[in-house]
Amino acid sequence: MNFELSKEQEMIRNMVRDFAENVIKPRAIEIDTEAKFPEDIFKQMGELGLMGIPFPEKYGGAGGDTISYALAAEEIARVCGSTGLSYAAAVSLGASPLYMFGTEEQKQQYLVPLAEGRALGAFGLTEPNAGSDAGGTMTTAVEDGDYYVINGEKCFITNASFAKNLIITAVTGKNEKGRSIISSIIVPTNTEGVTITSNYDKMGVRGSDTAEIVLDNVRVPKTNLLGDPKDGFKQFLSTLDGGRISIGALGVGIAQASLDKALNYAKERKQFGKPISSFQAIQFKLADMAMEVELSRNMVLKAAWLKDNNKPFSKEAAYAKLFATETAVRAADQAIQIHGGYGYMREYEVERYLRDAKLLVIGEGTSEIQRLVIARHLGC
Repeated sequence: MNFELSKEQEMIRNMVRDFAENVIKPRAIEIDTEAKFPEDIFKQMGELGLMGIPFPEKYGGAGGDTISYALAAEEIARVCGSTGLSYAAAVSLGASPLYMFGTEEQKQQYLVPLAEGRALGAFGLTEPNAGSDAGGTMTTAVEDGDYYVINGEKCFITNASFAKNLIITAVTGKNEKGRSIISSIIVPTNTEGVTITSNYDKMGVRGSDTAEIVLDNVRVPKTNLLGDPKDGFKQFLSTLDGGRISIGALGVGIAQASLDKALNYAKERKQFGKPISSFQAIQFKLADMAMEVELSRNMVLKAAWLKDNNKPFSKEAAYAKLFATETAVRAADQAIQIHGGYGYMREYEVERYLRDAKLLVIGEGTSEIQRLVIARHLGC
């Protein structure tokens, strides 16, 4: 067992850390308070090659691996949860399905611009009545000659307002058991009948775009079908497995930021004539935070390693997503407690960490769904 990063992985982590510290961090408070998606930052990330880290160079990517991508997601989330979430959604949800299931023509047309950072993509799965029960999708795609006609509504879709293309899940028929056949279809956002609005007023990750999509008789050619029309359900489960690694990485980043802030504050803050870091009550909090951050990072990197080595990783991705995101919530909560009254104030930032972390235990499969996934792998 080798826990060392390769030179390439260290180089990517250090490059992203420098970019995050120098470009994203100074604007993190502004991004949160103004709830404004930082388009210019994403353009810079594209120019640096961050949007295509896990994709081959032939498709405009950097030829990196999942570990490198997870490290990048962690470093970005460590300074700004909003930017981290939009980054993870762009790569894991907007681009990865095209790489995994797309035809060569689809990859050239749709994946290359995403991997090169010239465009953003979004993944339209969640609906008003189909959240954890994604199999309850109501959006339909009806064949009409060489086209699909799509009708339905999607909600809570990350990056949709700024995306060039959407991957939409829709019911295309019924199987022999009468169950819905769900397919994935590529829908350019400039297609007639596509309406995207972003009116959500969110608790956290406020600078990450979250939109509602209405599809009203949207016509797209059948060539926009992504993968096997009968495997749409399996496809989005595979997509979510990979996405859980990146969401876990975001959790590690926020948890690490919480630990860093709490530790620095505890060393500086004096009560009863000495730093509060000398008090056992504070030391125990910091020790638990440090331990859980390390465990979370190891879980995320193990799941990423399994994926990179073409080994089953669904259970480990659920472990990583569940533990790392709940660790982020706990670490941020403890960081506020250690800061006392100051932790409740926005200028100290730890309250933002808690608001941002809370989304991670909900999005891309709630903590409860992760526990179900794990239980099923145990044979329950």
